Amino acid sequence: MAVRHFALAALLGLSLAACEEERYRGSARHNIPIPSATYTLMSEKGMSKSQPIVIRSYKKESELEVWKKRADGKYALLKTYPMCRWSGQLGPKVREGDRMAPEGFYAIAPAQMNPNSSYYVSFNMGYPNAYDRAHGRTGAHLMVHGACSSAGCYSMTDDQIGEIYALVREAQNGGQRAVQMQAYPFRMTPENLAKHRLDPNIAFWKNLKEGSDYFEVAKDEPSVSVVGGRYAFNRDGSQIDSSISQAIAQKRQQDEIQVAALVSKGTPAVKLIYDDGDQHSSFKRQLAQSGADSMNRSVAWGSRDVGISRVDSLIGPRVVVLDDKGRTKATVRAESAENDAVLAAVSSAQAEEAKPVVAAAPAKPAAAKPASDAATQVAKATPGAATAAPIQTASAEPAQPSFYQRALSFVPLLGGSSESKEQAPIASTVPETPQTVTAPLPPRRSSTLRTSQLQPDAAYASQPTTR
Repeated sequence: MAVRHFALAALLGLSLAACEEERYRGSARHNIPIPSATYTLMSEKGMSKSQPIVIRSYKKESELEVWKKRADGKYALLKTYPMCRWSGQLGPKVREGDRMAPEGFYAIAPAQMNPNSSYYVSFNMGYPNAYDRAHGRTGAHLMVHGACSSAGCYSMTDDQIGEIYALVREAQNGGQRAVQMQAYPFRMTPENLAKHRLDPNIAFWKNLKEGSDYFEVAKDEPSVSVVGGRYAFNRDGSQIDSSISQAIAQKRQQDEIQVAALVSKGTPAVKLIYDDGDQHSSFKRQLAQSGADSMNRSVAWGSRDVGISRVDSLIGPRVVVLDDKGRTKATVRAESAENDAVLAAVSSAQAEEAKPVVAAAPAKPAAAKPASDAATQVAKATPGAATAAPIQTASAEPAQPSFYQRALSFVPLLGGSSESKEQAPIASTVPETPQTVTAPLPPRRSSTLRTSQLQPDAAYASQPTTR
């Protein structure tokens, strides 16, 4: 009996070591149909179920796209799915057990399809690929699956993965030998590249952008190989139209110009630090409204307990703003438009401090010179609250708030307090140590919500006709 219990415990431990450990065998779920609404959408966009598809995923935005080839031979966006869960951080998977979801270019062959998954249905991304092996990376069975729980995979709701699985299956049945999956840390926009310019993975991400640029310009999947430890695209000897090559080169040049312009305007370099991955904001809103925490519940298929996601990552990443040498200047919780203003203000304040201050003539002989607007204090870190110290001045006239002081008005939106406290004058520098504004953790919620109850926002009900 003891041996039996030990074997059972060992099996459970192996089940939690990776997102999918089972070998692929058939089940009734291999015939999941494509929803009628998706058939209608394909018809409206000039697509059929048997035409090839390309999958594109984005961690930071927590979205997964399915692109499908039309009759003219060009790919067009069929549908965007809000991602229910991914784990780890931005950046590639490096080793077994690091909880990182892979980034790169992967191929999904029919043998990688798993209709009998413990996570409803799934398919294996194909990690490690040739690039991963060239860099000595370890790990296996990295999947796209259901159950809205992840330990290194891309996880969707059961309804979503059922539809995506059916689209991949029908494309393979139509003759597509392998479906290409392009897994990115974020959308390859000049704004994202400017923000993440000091990240240790930036060279790798720029390499991925080469393949992304080709797909977005040519509307065709690039052929992928590995040369000198880098991804190489379209080296298979096929001819690329000169107009496409020229358009790709022009796009890259324009993107580089925009990145440089954003940096010169003070766009801060940042690093996102997640507690353990993230999910799309539409699911966060639904969970908050329903009062149920499906990220901390167990979902059993048969007799297997597969609830493995961590609840502490649901409040979003810490956004660390960096100086030109990659050192921390300030930290706020969760990236948003409001936080972008705060982070930009930190950079702006330091830039202002570097300029010589020209003091106006005092209105009265006895009045002291006003303090510099740039001499402000970053909000102090306390769990769930933050305070900002006003600049002390002896001026008879009320000082006008600086841009940075106005930016601190966003602090209440991050979960802190805008009430100020009297303090002694401070030096005209931003502290070198990280200053954190942390939103309070959401209240613990019930664990009764099933995955099938989670549905994307209405914004995803109708998809764009072109992309």
